[in-house]
Amino acid sequence: MASYVAPQLREKFETLSIDLKNNILERDVQLNTIYDLIDILEIISKGLSHQ
Repeated sequence: MASYVAPQLREKFETLSIDLKNNILERDVQLNTIYDLIDILEIISKGLSHQ
């Protein structure tokens, strides 16, 4: 499965650092809403692997 960033989130996603974007994309996540993005950022900030 490949990561997906919904078009309505792209502008916000692109404001993140390249390292953070890469970290998110490596997790094979589906970012459809701002809440999906917030959830994965919380997981990363806590040093947890994706669930």
